[in-house]
Amino acid sequence: MNMMRLILAGILVLMAAGIGWIAFNWYRGSGEMAFGAPFVLVDQKGAEITETAFQGHPTAVFFGFTHCPEVCPTTLAEMDSWLATLGDEGKEIRAYFVTVDPERDDAATMDRYVGNVSSRITGITGEPAKVEEMAKAFSIYFKKVPLDGGDYTMDHTASVLLLDRKGGFFGTIAYGEPSETAIAKLKRLVAEG
Repeated sequence: MNMMRLILAGILVLMAAGIGWIAFNWYRGSGEMAFGAPFVLVDQKGAEITETAFQGHPTAVFFGFTHCPEVCPTTLAEMDSWLATLGDEGKEIRAYFVTVDPERDDAATMDRYVGNVSSRITGITGEPAKVEEMAKAFSIYFKKVPLDGGDYTMDHTASVLLLDRKGGFFGTIAYGEPSETAIAKLKRLVAEG
């Protein structure tokens, strides 16, 4: 009877391991497909930009807005610093800042804002409905929050998305994550992504 229990336990362990392996391979394989959905927006110079901009190289994407008091300017400055620290090792990485407030952030506004921070980061904006559709496809949370006097601010996801060369999800860098950790993730993105 004890032998039968051992055999059954062994079979259950093998089945669990098999299911785990299948799930792992499915998850790993899912990263080979592009993340998000097709989109047609404009960059900070007013040129058309599509999802193909996120393919063919490692990519870092941050969603925010130009009227953001702290998170966005801090994150953009950190992204620029990470890329500068990586030097030639990070030359393949393309970085993007996508507005979640296209009503105020037209191409010219994005160009001034992003241009004041970095020449390595490209701003993206467009028609509000198209920006909203794109952000939702990338699982980005954002919401307009009214302020006194008729003004508003935006709540939004504060993580940098990392995409592999196929445009697949590779990972994130959280807001406030130590610089050494962020740089290590970017190095891994270049090496493995």
